[in-house]
Amino acid sequence: METPTDVDHSAPVLTDLEIDIAAPGDAVWRLHTDINAWPTWQKDITDAALEPPLAAGASFSWATYGMSITSTVYAIDEGSRILWGGTANGITGIHEWKFADTPSGVHVTTTESFAGEPVAADVTNMQALLDQSLRSWLEQLKATAERS
Repeated sequence: METPTDVDHSAPVLTDLEIDIAAPGDAVWRLHTDINAWPTWQKDITDAALEPPLAAGASFSWATYGMSITSTVYAIDEGSRILWGGTANGITGIHEWKFADTPSGVHVTTTESFAGEPVAADVTNMQALLDQSLRSWLEQLKATAERS
C-alpha cells in the first residue's frame, strides 16, 4: 500500500472539525504529540505507547472505546501538521491534525476518514461515532491546554 499523504476524501465517513485554544501553539503541539501521555488527559483513551522518536514511519499503539489500534505516522511537519492512520477491526482510519498560530493562541483542525466493511455496513452510526469522538478529543485538548 502506498503511504497516504491526506485523508481519504472518498471514504463513506469523513469528519472535519476545528477549535480555537487560548494557549501557545507549541505547548498545544507538545501536549497533542506526547502520545504516551494521552491517557492522562484524554479520558476516551485507556492506553497509548510510542517508542520515540515521533517521526514519519513510526508506529504507536493505543486503545479507545475498547478497540486496540496501531497507527503509523505518515507525515509530520513539526508544530503544524501530523497525519497518521491504520486499520483496526476492519476500519481504515486516516487522521490529520493541523495547528495554526492565532493572536490569542492556536487554531486546531482535525479531519479523519473512515473506510472499510464495518463502515459501509453502518455509515450513519459510524459517522455519529467519529463526530462525537473527535469533538470530545478537541474539547479535552482545549481544556487541558488552557489549564496548563
